[in-house]
Amino acid sequence: MKRFILLSLVFVFGTVFVFAGGGSDKKGAESGKAVVKLGNWPADTLPGDIAMHQEWVKQFNQKYPDVIIQPAYYFYAVDTFVPMAEAGQTPTIFEPWFTEPPKLISGGFVKDVTAEVKALGWDTKMNDSVKSILSRDGKLYGVPRDAYALGLMLNVELFRQAGLVDNNGLPKYPKTWDELAVTARIIKEKTGSAGLCLLAKDNAGGWHFTNIAWGFGAQFEVQRNGKWIARINTPEVAAAMNYVKDLKWKYDVLTADPTNEDWGTGFQQLGTGNAAMYIGAQDAVNQPTQVNGLPVGDFSLVPVPAGPKGQYSLMGGTIYMFGANATPAEVTGALRYLEIMGKGPIVNPDTIAGLRADAANRKNNGIPVLPTFPVWTDPALLKAQQDAINEYLNVDMRLYSDYYNTVARQGNLRVEEPQAAQDLYAELTKVLQAVITDRNANVQALLDTAQANFQKILDTTVNQ
Repeated sequence: MKRFILLSLVFVFGTVFVFAGGGSDKKGAESGKAVVKLGNWPADTLPGDIAMHQEWVKQFNQKYPDVIIQPAYYFYAVDTFVPMAEAGQTPTIFEPWFTEPPKLISGGFVKDVTAEVKALGWDTKMNDSVKSILSRDGKLYGVPRDAYALGLMLNVELFRQAGLVDNNGLPKYPKTWDELAVTARIIKEKTGSAGLCLLAKDNAGGWHFTNIAWGFGAQFEVQRNGKWIARINTPEVAAAMNYVKDLKWKYDVLTADPTNEDWGTGFQQLGTGNAAMYIGAQDAVNQPTQVNGLPVGDFSLVPVPAGPKGQYSLMGGTIYMFGANATPAEVTGALRYLEIMGKGPIVNPDTIAGLRADAANRKNNGIPVLPTFPVWTDPALLKAQQDAINEYLNVDMRLYSDYYNTVARQGNLRVEEPQAAQDLYAELTKVLQAVITDRNANVQALLDTAQANFQKILDTTVNQ
């Protein structure tokens, strides 16, 4: 992840369809058709999304009869991708995060798609900072999907039950981390539900913690004389970790066992009313609502609370990358499918229909229809995206306006740490697990160990 991404991110409100199995590969080879395996196909638990993609496939087949579309749902995960790639099972297209291109490119797991992207003219319409993330030695290894900024998700019904709403029925949400502890305790006392779902199971725990710690003045790595230095065992990080420890042992406002909470269970706890607050972003508002049943009117997204050193929101994003073994025809077919979805930088009747279908599907499935943080720069595309949102808007924007207004002030945005971010998150999660399970855990000693471990990683993977 490059830190200068913030400088230019723009904020703006085949004829055969085969579902699974290896038979389609054989059929594609025999017919001379390219087979595109869509790793961005929806999960089986989202029938509305699947129906939307089925319609897109019909449109695609009419325009590009020489390409076969094969659903190959895959949710990117660090621990599953490399074995899958080494076995040659990578989908044609899949969706990793902004932190992943360096290691995926270095490992030879993704395809150079420079020629295919340039042939469509997409390279000139890509945000330059995002483009830099996807590039190496003048070659391009993917295209962007979207960006996000972390905020604080709220179960508004629990705020109502706790008497924490104003005269307009809007939640009185915490503006600082200290206020969050107090608010969470009131909710726990009044409703019996956890005030906050904190993650401490896997790397997502460390990911969320960095956003908390920035508010306490933390900076987890610095570069000195060309060498990257870890800064995990600092007073600022210790203050943030002690705050988290207090959420468990002083305030008792967390879910029963944060060491069992990951990205997905956090949304479940919020959506089902087991927790009132959860750190999340606008690109995942379908998780507490569509996936876990929280009504649109009972959901809100507000700014991440401020710490003693300021308020920051972690900015990241998702990209489309392509399996190393994908052929040029398969890559082009996947890009053309993105265009039908409205995810490419092209505006034509098909892409406008794709944008409208996506917004309509969100509205029909109880997902907030909200502005995005686009990563393409074409003004016509940005207008088409906003037009679709305006047409299908289904929320009271007062439940989101503070979030968007805060994110719009780019001084509040921070990107993920630039070196070995996932390894950093893993080390921080180990500390989180210790302080959540042991009231007497020595925070400084734990951070000293994490410091040593992470510095070794920086020394061996970065400082060479």
